[in-house]
Amino acid sequence: MRSVQMRSKAELESAIADGGRAVLVINSRSRRGRKLYGTARRLLREAGLEFTHVFPVTDPARLRELFADVLALEPDLVVVGGGDGTVAEAVGHLAHRDMALGVLPLGTTNNFARSLELPLDLRGAVATLGLGRPDGGKVADVDVGWFESTGDPQGEGPGGEREHIFANMVSLGLSVQVAEHVPHTLKRFIGRPAYALTAAGLLPRHEAFTARVTIDGETHEFQTHQLNVANGAHHSGQRIARDASPDDRLLAVYRLGDERRLRLASATARHVLTGPWRSLEDDAFLTTTNVEIETDPPMQVDVDGEVRGRTPVSIKLRGNALRVIVPQSFVDT
Repeated sequence: MRSVQMRSKAELESAIADGGRAVLVINSRSRRGRKLYGTARRLLREAGLEFTHVFPVTDPARLRELFADVLALEPDLVVVGGGDGTVAEAVGHLAHRDMALGVLPLGTTNNFARSLELPLDLRGAVATLGLGRPDGGKVADVDVGWFESTGDPQGEGPGGEREHIFANMVSLGLSVQVAEHVPHTLKRFIGRPAYALTAAGLLPRHEAFTARVTIDGETHEFQTHQLNVANGAHHSGQRIARDASPDDRLLAVYRLGDERRLRLASATARHVLTGPWRSLEDDAFLTTTNVEIETDPPMQVDVDGEVRGRTPVSIKLRGNALRVIVPQSFVDT
C-alpha cells in the first residue's frame, strides 16, 4: 500500500515521466467523446502513453462507482476525457490524493480545461500529457472549492466530505434552469450556443431573487437573476477576468445584472466581451476564501452543472488541493 505522505510535484512528475501507473477514463457520451474516442486512443498510443487500465464511460450515472475502481489501482496519473461534468467528478475523487489529473477536453464548454490553459484540440492536449518531452507539460497544484448546501441529496456517509468538493463554479438563478432545460440534442449539434438559446427562451418568465452574500462578517444584499461563485477562470466558455485563475487562492463572487431582465442580458454580453480585459479588483467582483449565501426565496444550487440542494449555501476555498498536468506556460504558485 502506498504511503499516505504526498510526494513533491517534482517527484510525482518524475514518476509519471518514467512510466508510472496511468489510468484512462473517457466519457464516450460527452459531446465530442463519442466522435473522438478512437482518435484519442490512437493519439495517446502514438505519444507513447501507456495505461494499465482503460475505462470507457457509457453511463455517466456510474461515474462515482467507477472512480472507486480507478483509485483502487493506485495510479500516479488519471487521464480523463470528457466535459466539465466528467472532470468535476474526477476532481472530487482526486483532490488531496498523491496522484495527478490529466484532462482531454471533450465537452461543450470545457471551462476547467480552459482555466488550466490547456490546448482545446485533442492533439495538443495529448502532447501536454507527455511529461519530459519538449512539448510536454508539468505537474502543478491548483485550488478547488468546497460547499455545503441545504437539502443536498449527496455528501452523506463514508467519503461524504469529498462529495462536497467542486472544480469550477457554484451558480444560482437562471443558469440552473438553463442547465435543466437545455436540449441534449441541441447541445450536441451546436455546442455552446445551445445554452444562450435556452436562456433566451426562459428569461421572460424568470423571477429575480434577493441575495445576501456574507464575507468576513459583512453582508452585501442585492437583487439579481444570476449569481456565481467561481474557483476557475471561465464561465460558459468565456474568461471572467484576465487575472482569474484556479491557482490564485481566491473565490470570485459576482452577479450578472440586477432585478431587471434586460440588465441580465446586457450584463451577460458585457461579461463575454470584457472578461479577457477586466480585473478581479473591479467593483463587479467580491473576492474571498469563504462566503455564505442566503436567498429570498430559497434557490436551487448548481455545482459544476449539477443541482446540489438549495440555499443557504456555504462555500470555501481549498488551496493547492489538486495535482494537475498543465502546459509549461501555466503560472503555478
